[in-house]
Amino acid sequence: MRIASLLASSTEIVAALGLTDDLVAVSHCCDWPPQVRTLPALTSALFEAQTAREIDDAVRAKLAGQDAIYALDAQALAALKPDLVISQALCDVCAVSGAEVSAVLGGLDPQPTLINLEPFSLGDILETISLIGDAARISDRAAALRASLQARIDSVAKRTQALPGPRPRTVLLDWTNPPFIGGHWMHELITLAGGEDVGNTAGRPSRTSSWTDILALKPERLVIAPCGFPAARTLEDIAGDQDAIAALRQLEAQNCQLTVFDGNRLFSRSSPGIVDSLEALAHWLWPDVHPAPDIESEMGPVHPLSALAR
Repeated sequence: MRIASLLASSTEIVAALGLTDDLVAVSHCCDWPPQVRTLPALTSALFEAQTAREIDDAVRAKLAGQDAIYALDAQALAALKPDLVISQALCDVCAVSGAEVSAVLGGLDPQPTLINLEPFSLGDILETISLIGDAARISDRAAALRASLQARIDSVAKRTQALPGPRPRTVLLDWTNPPFIGGHWMHELITLAGGEDVGNTAGRPSRTSSWTDILALKPERLVIAPCGFPAARTLEDIAGDQDAIAALRQLEAQNCQLTVFDGNRLFSRSSPGIVDSLEALAHWLWPDVHPAPDIESEMGPVHPLSALAR
């Protein structure tokens, strides 16, 4: 089967299912496993921006003008003749729109099978594994992967249930300038890991906030994992954002523990790596209860103010 994956998360799922060699193309964001970086990239960003603020401004301008944020190379896609195309219909900010992919595939003969993924929760993420497994005709393998991930989630939940005392008030940011309080599955990650989600993200998408509002939440733990940014990139952005530095210093003075995670490999991708994210968060919140996960990430967790002071 010839598979074109237009999402970093679905590429990770395809690889976890043992189908890396069946991939014929990926998106410009796909970087895991490393061997997919040599495959043709069928998408590209239609804006040039470097910092978190510049990216946010560019995306908002595109959305206000109802302009596309990403381009799809329709000719290259047609020439590759995929049997299965995996796209998304959840967030036009994150990847090429599902509507555009559907329109392009509608003109192909024969038309490949299209899967649009729309996960909003941990259960939805596990369901996407089954969807891809069914489409690739490896349902048994997908069921085994799904069961192994569920077992790891259940293990974290069981340890958390036995925790003594109150849970630390926790906020998770998936963008820094402006700050975004992470939604979708973030509430489940925080709760399962042993935190109290004071950002109140249950059943909500990520939302724009402010450092003033975050301070008002009086968090005891602040997790920073901007979508698509390795920890080093996040630290560069924070270093140039005096409002962020001032807020982080104030939070630390209020005895809030701070950390930056690799937001490229962890938290934002709806892939098997979301369970790595859960285990990493649980270990950071309760290191004496939850064991450290065995993960490969660019960096993290790292204390932002300590790293910037070096």
